Amino acid sequence: MDNKGQSSAEFILLFGGIFVVVLLAIHMYNNYMSDLSGEISSREVNQFNNQLNGLGKYFK
Repeated sequence: MDNKGQSSAEFILLFGGIFVVVLLAIHMYNNYMSDLSGEISSREVNQFNNQLNGLGKYFK
């Protein structure tokens, strides 16, 4: 019986499964951060536009 070969195969499958889960987590995190950065940029642009509109009354 080759128990060492079976143990090695089980470790390879275990690490492969962990690798797949980590890749999925990274992909989901990347999508989350991309959506969040778009929201932050939009909020900053809106605040900047509001400040410019507020300054506009001094130049009329």
